[in-house]
Amino acid sequence: MLSILSPAKTLDYDTAPTTRKSTQPLFLDEAATLVDAARSMTPEDIQSLMGVSEKIAHLNHERFMNWAPEFSLDNAKQAVLAFKGDVYTGLRADTLSTKELTFAQKHLRILSGLYGLLRPLDLMQPYRLEMGTKFASCRRQKFI
Repeated sequence: MLSILSPAKTLDYDTAPTTRKSTQPLFLDEAATLVDAARSMTPEDIQSLMGVSEKIAHLNHERFMNWAPEFSLDNAKQAVLAFKGDVYTGLRADTLSTKELTFAQKHLRILSGLYGLLRPLDLMQPYRLEMGTKFASCRRQKFI
């Protein structure tokens, strides 16, 4: 069985990860394409596109500009440990044993507006891009 979680708007990159185990996102090339499109936008464009405050628009503009496709524990964090919404608080991922994280890696997926589909230990850099946000400059691709 595979369980699917939605992403959370709240992220935690201040707390050190409880494991060094990590994997790379499966759709990293597609994420890089979206980031390239987002980098051409001003903070005002981001604010208008996403319907967020000026502060959040500037924060995410900075995130897009700092995003780098080489992911490591120095510039990214495991998805299940980075997201901090209600579901992730209830999951208490930071308390999971190695065995439980291995099980989650096989049976849990996280939807992401930027990364597509993430496994719990996939590294991700901070972002905000809600699913359904459309960029006019991105061509539509079909993934199977």
